[in-house]
Amino acid sequence: MTARAASLDARNRRVALYAALVVAAMVGLAFASAPLYRLFCEATGFDGTTGRAATAPGAVAGQVGVRFDANIDQRLAWRFEPEQERVVVKPGAKTQIFYSATNLTARVTTGQAVFNVTPTQAGKYFSKIACFCFTEQTLKAGEKVRMPVVFFVDPKLRTDPDTRDIDEITLSYTFYPVETPAPAR
Repeated sequence: MTARAASLDARNRRVALYAALVVAAMVGLAFASAPLYRLFCEATGFDGTTGRAATAPGAVAGQVGVRFDANIDQRLAWRFEPEQERVVVKPGAKTQIFYSATNLTARVTTGQAVFNVTPTQAGKYFSKIACFCFTEQTLKAGEKVRMPVVFFVDPKLRTDPDTRDIDEITLSYTFYPVETPAPAR
């Protein structure tokens, strides 16, 4: 083999290796994109995504109105509603409210809620300590349940130039059915 052919062969192997690495990286990113996007949204409040917290920082002066909204995907035969339409909270104060859900069918059904906050720029300042949206909810035929949401509005809402004039936040949930896998045969 000539030196030129050996050099061309080595270059071809290098190109093939780089192409394989790019394909492997793309496959890895495809699998990681949903969890990474979720982490990004939770960390930044992007698109009205709320944060999660272990505790509330404690109440400070002022108040913010919080409205509650409930929606159901038409494929899920539930009644779902907030037990109260609106509360007024002090920034930093831990607050608990309840939603209720009723299964209107004669069979067991499972749903999971997705949520957001509007105005969207307030999402990063709205943190949930406990929420039914973190897990799937399974209701027996005709069963009605009360589901708590424990949250706080971060006092930093009032110091951010983009959010300091927000007087009301809406927390919205939409329940979707969770498809159960077919039994193995």
